[in-house]
Amino acid sequence: MSGLRIVSLLPSATEIVAAMGMADYLVGRSHQCDFPARVQALPVLSATKVRLDGTSADIDRRVSEIIAQGVSVYSVDAERLRALKPDVIVTQTQCAVCAVTPADLEEALCEWTGLAPKLVSLEPDDLADVWADMRRVGRALGVEDAAHAAIVGLQARLERIRRIASLAPHRPTVAAIEWIEPLMAGGNWMPELIEAAGGESLFATAGQHSPWLDWSALAAADPEVILLLPCGFTIAQSLADVPLLAARPEWARLSAVRRGRVFVLDGHHYFNRPGPRLVESAEMVAEILNPDLFAFGHEGRGWVRLG
Repeated sequence: MSGLRIVSLLPSATEIVAAMGMADYLVGRSHQCDFPARVQALPVLSATKVRLDGTSADIDRRVSEIIAQGVSVYSVDAERLRALKPDVIVTQTQCAVCAVTPADLEEALCEWTGLAPKLVSLEPDDLADVWADMRRVGRALGVEDAAHAAIVGLQARLERIRRIASLAPHRPTVAAIEWIEPLMAGGNWMPELIEAAGGESLFATAGQHSPWLDWSALAAADPEVILLLPCGFTIAQSLADVPLLAARPEWARLSAVRRGRVFVLDGHHYFNRPGPRLVESAEMVAEILNPDLFAFGHEGRGWVRLG
């Protein structure tokens, strides 16, 4: 392990590496990697071609335009990557819009001189896949025992949430909104987090990609709780997008809106990153759904009540 050099091109992978006690071996990161805080001092090896200012509708339009041209949403600094001489590069294939993929690395890898780095590509669809990816990273880094210990600890925390939440007398219906314009429901691991926290997830199926959501379906289901956690959006960004929701005639008629049960959560740093902090994400949902049973202290930092 001495002298091991790791590059992470995915925020959740950076957090996985850190959870195994291997953050000191990171030598490069993506432009999105920001936790733990010390990784922000590392060389940045990627960039997005999409302007991220404006509303979710603006960003969706720009992404669609780039994809229609048949080019990647991201660029990789191949020269800088090669200069760092990593032994392991961790990236993902789950979503070409969310982060750098192996395809984005093709130029750098095909021109590599000497021993090419080991490429670990993550593709989690549900919580079981997240644990499996953590094991794969642990094997690649030679720290399988540390990976196992981290996984066991996270699973125990999640199971404790599930056990306590089961004591609640009622499981409210929950709509997790992963994009605002156009409307999208939170899929993959999101239904599992909601169920563990004591809610009944609507519109999405665990292990399946996030589906587009019709306003008519949202209105017909009339969820008791709405969680706003757009992919890549901080709380402030999501709050700025709320007028897009309020402009819809269906919005004000929803029970969750009328009863003050709409919450804005930090999707960017928590729910959208399939790594260790998904357990903290579950804690946030548990606090929201069952405040009499849970008080983890995330309110104000990880989530706020709308209005």
